[in-house]
Formats: sequence, structure tokens, C-alpha cells
Amino acid sequence: MNTPLTTHRNLVTLVQVLRKLERSRVPVDPEQYRSLVTHIADELRNHPRDAGLEALLTAVPELAELYENLQYEHAGLCRSPLDAAVGAEQAARDAIAAAMRR
Repeated sequence: MNTPLTTHRNLVTLVQVLRKLERSRVPVDPEQYRSLVTHIADELRNHPRDAGLEALLTAVPELAELYENLQYEHAGLCRSPLDAAVGAEQAARDAIAAAMRR
């Protein structure tokens, strides 16, 4: 049975593993990393949009970034400050324009 509390615990556990992998000094197998991110994405899709999720997203930048990437099609950079998002978009446009001139 998958309750909101179970989903929340699953997500917290997966995020803890993600943090360990990202901070590891030992090279991580790309397939292992990809599999973990897929599991986290699945949990995020099933997680209720509630205060618990918001607290997790605020506390864990890695999770917030993943969440934002999953929501990008519908909400853009929904968790990034607007100034940073606009700056990133402009930098991307500038880099594309420079690459096209070459």
C-alpha cells in the first residue's frame, strides 16, 4: 500500500542515496545514477503536492533541481528566482548565437 507517508519516506531515502552518490569520491556507475534518478522522478510524480513536498524541495537543492526539470515543460524554471532564470536563458541565447556565428 502506497500512502502519502510511505511515499514521503521513500523520497527522503532516495534523496539520501542521491546525495551520497553526488558527494562520493569514488566514480559512480552512470547506469546506477540514472536508475536512482528514474526512481526519484517516479516518486516525485506520485508524491502529493503538499507542504511536505515543499519542505523537502526547499531543504534539498538536488531534489528541487530534479523536480524543476520534471516540471519544466509545464512550468519552466518554477523554483528558480526569476532573475537567475532570465539570466540563464539570456546566457544560453548568447552561447547559441556565438556558436552559430562560428
